[in-house]
Formats: sequence, structure tokens, C-alpha cells
Amino acid sequence: MLKTAEHLYLQIADKLEQLISKDVLKIGDKLPSVRTMSEEQGVSMSTAFQAYYHLEAKGLIESRPKSGYYVIFSPRRMPEMPKACEAVKKPSEVTLHEMITQVSQDMSLQNITRLASAAPPESLLPAAKISKALIQALRKSPNAGIAYEPVQGNPDLRRQIARNSILWGGAISEEDIVTTNGCMDALTLCLSAVTQPGDTIALESPAYYGSLQLAESLGLKVLEVPTHPGTGVDLEYLDKAIPKFKIKACLFVTNFTNPLGACMPDCHKQELVRLLEKYNIPLIEDDIYGDMYFGKERPGVCQTFDTNGLVLLCNSFSKSLAPGYRVGWTVPGRYKEKVLNLKRHHSISSPSLPSAAIACFLENDRYEHHLRGMRKNLHTQYMRHLQAIREYFPEDCCVSRPQGGFVLWVELHPKVNTYELYEQAIKHKVSFAPGRIFSLQERYNNCMRISFSNPWSKQIDEGLKTLGRLIRKMS
Repeated sequence: MLKTAEHLYLQIADKLEQLISKDVLKIGDKLPSVRTMSEEQGVSMSTAFQAYYHLEAKGLIESRPKSGYYVIFSPRRMPEMPKACEAVKKPSEVTLHEMITQVSQDMSLQNITRLASAAPPESLLPAAKISKALIQALRKSPNAGIAYEPVQGNPDLRRQIARNSILWGGAISEEDIVTTNGCMDALTLCLSAVTQPGDTIALESPAYYGSLQLAESLGLKVLEVPTHPGTGVDLEYLDKAIPKFKIKACLFVTNFTNPLGACMPDCHKQELVRLLEKYNIPLIEDDIYGDMYFGKERPGVCQTFDTNGLVLLCNSFSKSLAPGYRVGWTVPGRYKEKVLNLKRHHSISSPSLPSAAIACFLENDRYEHHLRGMRKNLHTQYMRHLQAIREYFPEDCCVSRPQGGFVLWVELHPKVNTYELYEQAIKHKVSFAPGRIFSLQERYNNCMRISFSNPWSKQIDEGLKTLGRLIRKMS
């Protein structure tokens, strides 16, 4: 009955949200009373109230004492989307240390409004249930978790990952999977398996600064591919760039890129796989945000279109379940033996107990239930952050429209240098990620990444208001 009630109130809320977004219900319009909505929809008063409360949490409607519920915001009032970056003339060496180091260090400051970190707060994670799964794993273990895992990883965990692959259209077996120490470790192993120092790889632009640093650590050059904030990398540009720049591999986040939030449509994913098959070039697909979608269906992955083993799919439970457990995995296709050898040389095996605990958690079908709640909270937080930016930032700013993930990409007036803004904001106890750290080129100086991972609060509202005030002074 609880699942049915939850389904009903979300159905009602979705219908009303669509009417608001289409301007059928306009700002200032009064909604039917809770009693009327209950009677019209054939649901209980409690279910109707839940639907209104859900929309109120998103900031779309408000309750007025002795008057009822009114529409106060419409998605049609959103700022324009940022534009895709211009193409670069040549690949770049990777050097961007000081700025990234500063931003990373500031993330751990105390008493700060955290708008910089693209990671889930503890309040969104099932700490008690994970602890229970850890105890269960310890009890089940014949050696108390002190023995080495197989190099390929915990068999139970790999079995559960394979079982869950149906959610993204996968048809893999546990033998296709190699576990890793988080997603970054998976990316490192896969990139090492398909490149040599001095090779050129393609990344989307703007790109996650961790990927830029990874390329530097492996002695690789990077070609930044123009990326649309809605649909992802420019495939036409990539087709011409591969032979021109002798690209050896691509590393793309296909679902909800960090920082742009772009999600490549499935037809583009299929086209990308065919394009890379033409050149026999591997794709390292980072799908770490794929489960964090706001729509009704999970977006697919390129790996499902791969018939030649050229796609190396990487993921982890760090953004969705337990960041500190560092449990990741990869489906490395034809490069499986290379990846296994690299893992054997670098780390021997993955930690036993965290892998076993995650496996226990997945076995009990808790994961999808947890994700449903997390996605709902993230979507609400996204809406509130977007509305605050619309209210507090200058009207000429452009903001991305991610349909999942944790972050917003904001493009300000060219006169605003966001690293200078960042230095001012830190003095006011507000952090964000300046755009310059997401590129090797001299670009995105007027852009910023804002995380909406933390639940909406008065502190976040004040932090965004402070940023808006500082931006207006610089404009």
C-alpha cells in the first residue's frame, strides 16, 4: 500500500508540474483545494496533500494561510542555456595544479557553505542500512574479511552488478566485470590499458578536472571536444579530429557530464560506438552519474551498443551509496586481461569487507529503493538551486539544465573572472568550483560549477544570495 500511495502522489505532482511548465497553470494561479484534488483524482486527502507538499518542496507552489496553494515559479522562467565551446586548434599538455589544489583544499574548510563538491552528503545515504550490511558481510565471511580477494573481485558483488545491469539495458555476466578501488581507479586501469605515454586522448569540454589530472599522470595529451550542454560531445567534430590528431582513445561521461550536466541521447551513443568502431578506437565510458536521473527511465550506456569489445564501461558506488568504501568496477571488454594484469601489479586486489558489504546491500534489493528516494531529493534540490540562481544572479547569466547528476554549470558576463570571484567568496565562507579548472585552454574564466547535492537550507539560500551580490559588483 505504501508503494501504491507513493506512486499516486507522484503521478498527481508530475501532472501538475507539467501544467506549470507549459504555462497552463501560470504564476499566481490558485490550485484546487486539497479536498477538491482528493475528490477529483479519487485519492485520499493524505495523498493529495503529499502531492502538494512535493511541489512545495521544489519551490513551484506555496501554501498561503487560510487561502490555499498558489503557483509561484515556472520552469519557463529559467535563464538561457550555456553555449558549446569553440573547437581547439591542437591537443594540449596537462598543467593546472595550483588552482585545482586550492579548490580541493578549501572543500574541507569548516563552517563553509559547500557549493563546490559533486558528491552526496551523508544525509542522502543509507548509513544505518550499509552498516547492517557490513555486519552481515562480516558474519558471512569464512575468514572475517582478512584474506585477499580474487584479483577480478568479489564474486558476489560482481554477480549483483551483473544482475542490476538490466536497469541500464545491459546483458553482462559476472565474468565480464572487474572490481576496482572506486571509479577513478577503474578509469586509471582502463586508460593505462589502451594508451602509452605521449598518446592523445579526447575528452569532452568542459571536462572534470580529475580526468585532466589523470591524463597528466599518465603522460597523455588531451584534445578537448566541443560539448553541447544538452546532448553531449560534438560527434561531427570528433569524426574529423580522430585522424587529424591521431587520437588513441576517448574518455567521455555519457550521462550527466561533470560539470556541464549533458546527457547524450541513446541514438548519439549508438552513433558514437559506430564511429569509434570505424577507427578501431576504444571508448572509456564513465557512467558514475547514470543512476542519478530525474526522468522516468534510466539513460542507457554506450556499452550496450558495443559488439567488438571497444567500450570499457566504468562506474562505482561512490556517488550513490558509500563514497568512503571506494567500491568501483569496470566492464573492460576485449581489454579485460590487460586490466586484470594492471590491477594485479598496482593493487593486487580490492578490499574485502567493503565489497562484501555492498554485495549484501544489493542482494536484499535495497539499492533501487534507496535510489528512488535519492533521485527525488536531488531533483528537488536542483529545482531550488536553479530558482535561487534565477532570482539572485544577474539576468544575463546562462545556466545548464541537467536531467540528473549533482551539478549546475553557470556562464556569467565575460567581465566576471570566476577565480577572482572564488577568492572573494571563500572570504564570505562560500565555496564553488571556478570554470577555469575544467579546461587546459584559457577558457571558461567567466563560468562556474555549482553543486546542488546538499539539501536545500537557509544557509544555501544565503550562500547563493552572497554569490549573486559579489557577481553584480564584478559585472
